[in-house]
Parts: sequence; structure tokens; C-alpha cells
Amino acid sequence: QVHLVESGGGSVQAGGSLRLSCAASESTGREFCMGWFRQVPGKEREGVARIWTGSGDTNYANSVKGRFTISRDKNMLFLQMNNLKPEDTAVYYCGAQYSSLCTLYTTWYKYWGMGTQVTVSS
Repeated sequence: QVHLVESGGGSVQAGGSLRLSCAASESTGREFCMGWFRQVPGKEREGVARIWTGSGDTNYANSVKGRFTISRDKNMLFLQMNNLKPEDTAVYYCGAQYSSLCTLYTTWYKYWGMGTQVTVSS
């Protein structure tokens, strides 16, 4: 069982930066996969970045490579977002799942936070 709470969203101009945080409480002590996802109205939720808590292995969506960095410190997950673009505007969610297939596909994720809004203006 994993409980997730996001924070750190807000409004920023294009080219700016934001750092999202996700507080995770996990009851088994097992390694698991965590990720950041985003969703805009009328579109499916998409994977942005993910990390495996054991090895620290990461993967990113092509649209954010070189601009976003996912990291983890104990029970906290972070997403540093630099050089933000208007198309990054979305509700960002923290997700978690126990499968070793640690991917960006939302269907694998069982646990979700409530989301935090990120708005980038041009």
C-alpha cells in the first residue's frame, strides 16, 4: 500500500522553473516504481518520468528529456522542471506501483496522488 501527496505546483512564465514534490508513505519496505504523470482536460494521462526506488534507474518522455529531472530522497519524490513551455501546462500526478516493469505506461500504476496544477504562460 502506498499513499501519495503532491505539492509544488503553480503558475510560471515560459522558460521558468518549478519543482514538484510527492510525499510517499509505503507500508511494506519493498522496492517499487514511482513516476510523474500529467493530464490535460480531454486527453489521457501521460507518463513524464519514472524512477525505480531500488537502483534509482530513471526514464523520461521524449517531450521532457533535457528539461525535467526526477529524483528521490527517502520517502520524497521530486520533479525538477526547467525551461517550461506552455504545452507543459497540466495537472501533474505522482504514481506508484510494485511491478518490476517500471515504465511510463499509466495502466501499470495502482496508487495515485490527487494531483497538482502546473500552468505555464507564454
